[in-house]
Amino acid sequence: MMCSIMGYCGSGAAFALFRKGFDRTISRGPDDTKIIDTGNGLLGFHRLAIMGLTPAGMQPFELDGSYVVCNGEIYGFERLREQLSKKYTFHSGSDCEILLPLYREYGVGMFQMLDAEFACILYDGKTREYIAARDPIGIRPLYYGYDAKGIILFASEPKNLVGLVGKIMPFPPGHYYKDGKFTCYCDITQVPHVISDDLETVCGQIREKLIRGVEKRLVADAKVGFLLSGGLDSSLVCSIAAKQSSTPIKTFAIGMSEDAIDLKYAKETADYIGSDHTEVIISQTDVLDALEPVIELLGTYDITTIRASIGMYLVCKAIHETTDLRVLLTGEISDELFGYKYTDFAPSAEAFQQEAAKRLRELHMYDVLRADRCISVNSLEARVPFGDLDFVKYVMSIDPGMKINKYGKGKYLLRHAFEGDYLPQEILYREKAAFSDAVGHSMVDHLKEYASRYYTDEEFEQKRETYSHAKPFTKESLLYREIFEKYYPGQAEMIVDFWMPNKDWEGCDVDDPSARVLSNYGDSGK
Repeated sequence: MMCSIMGYCGSGAAFALFRKGFDRTISRGPDDTKIIDTGNGLLGFHRLAIMGLTPAGMQPFELDGSYVVCNGEIYGFERLREQLSKKYTFHSGSDCEILLPLYREYGVGMFQMLDAEFACILYDGKTREYIAARDPIGIRPLYYGYDAKGIILFASEPKNLVGLVGKIMPFPPGHYYKDGKFTCYCDITQVPHVISDDLETVCGQIREKLIRGVEKRLVADAKVGFLLSGGLDSSLVCSIAAKQSSTPIKTFAIGMSEDAIDLKYAKETADYIGSDHTEVIISQTDVLDALEPVIELLGTYDITTIRASIGMYLVCKAIHETTDLRVLLTGEISDELFGYKYTDFAPSAEAFQQEAAKRLRELHMYDVLRADRCISVNSLEARVPFGDLDFVKYVMSIDPGMKINKYGKGKYLLRHAFEGDYLPQEILYREKAAFSDAVGHSMVDHLKEYASRYYTDEEFEQKRETYSHAKPFTKESLLYREIFEKYYPGQAEMIVDFWMPNKDWEGCDVDDPSARVLSNYGDSGK
C-alpha cells in the first residue's frame, strides 16, 4: 500500500496545524483520508488502495484501544494472518491489518519477522506510548522531528513537518523507536558468514532469489506496470515479470527528443519480451520546467538524485495522466550491490564491500528516495525487487573477491546469472550508462548550461560560502541548494552529503557525479 502516514505523539496537538502539514502529501494517498485522536495524540492516514481495495482496508487499524498506520507492503502476510487468526478476527484483505495482532503477540520483536518494505507508527493503548519503525533499506519513507514542547512527530515526508518541528531528520532504516530512543533491529549490511561457493552456484542463487523477489511484487489487487530504461537492471525485472505473466506486461521508457540513448535499448528489450511498450519523449523546456517542482517533491539538493529524478518524475506523470496503473516495478538497488562504474577503481575486494555497505546504508537518502517520491507524487506505488531482503542479504554475503570487476565487465555475476533466453545478449552485456545521462546527455548539459548562466562567477563564490554543510561546489549544485532552501529552510542535514564516487580511490576524485567523467566510461554512452 502506498500512502502517507503522520503521527503527533503526545497530548495537546493543534489539529488544524497537523492537518495542514499532513495534507501536503495527499497525492501519496488520494483515495481516502482519516485522522484520529488516540487519546494521547493524533494519527493520520492518506490511502492509495493497492491490497484489500474495500473500505475495510482503510487505516488506522484498531485493536482494543491500540492503533496503527502503515505505509507498506508485507510479503507473505497470508501465512502470518493464518497463524494469528486462531486468536484474532480480521475484517479486510489488507496486509497491514496483521500488525496490531503481531505486536500483541511479539512486541517489538515483530519487526524482524517482517519480509516487507514499510514504515509504521503504532500507538499502544495499554501503555499509552508510541512505537515507530522502518524497513531495513528504507524503501518506504519516514521522517521525524520535535516540536517546541519536545514532543516527537513522525511523517512520511519532510514537507509534512516543515513549520511544525525544529530539525527534520530521516528515520534510520532497520530501526524501531520506543521509549524515546532508536534501536537497530536489522543491519542489512552485516554479513554473518561469507559465501564462498563456486561461480555457477552463486549465480544460480542470484537468479532464483531475484525471480522470487519479482514474483512477490507482482501480487496486487490494483494494476501493475514497469519502468524500462533499457539498462540491465530494469530490463531484467521486466523480463522476469513477462515470463510470469499470461498477458503482455506494460512497460514505459523516457528520453530526450534529440539524443536518448535508452529509448533504443528499451525498445529492443520490449520487442524481445513482447511487452506493451510506451515511449515518453521530453524536451529541454520540459526538463527546465520540472526542475523546481522536482526539488520540492524530493526534499534534496543532491545533484545525482535531482538529475535522475527529472526523467523519472516526467515518465510517472505521463503514466498517472494516461493510464489506470497503480503500482510500478523499478530496477533500483542493483548498482549498490553489484557495483557502479566507479567501483571498478576499488583498490581491494574489502574496499569494494565497505563501499557497498556504505551505499546501502545511505541509499534511503538518494536512489530509493528518488524512486519513492517521483512515483508517489503521481499517486502510484513503487516496488523494488532488487531490494528484496532475502536477495540483498545473500548478495552482501557473497565473497567480495567474486563481486569486484575482474571479468572485464561490471556486474558480471548478475549478467552471468541470467544468460539464456531472458534478454538479448546486447542488453545483457550492455555497459552501464547513468540514468540521468541515458535519458539523453543533452538533459544534464541543459541543466548545467542553465545554472552557468544563472550566476556570475563572483555570485557563485559569494553565495556558496554561506553554506557550511554540504557546500555547493558547482553552479549547478548551488542552484539546486537555493531551490531546496526555499522549501526546506535550514534542513540541509537531512542529507549527509553529495552522492559522489569515493574520492579516496585513484581515478575517482572528480567534480561531477556522472559516470561520464570517469576514464572507464568507454562504451557506456553509446
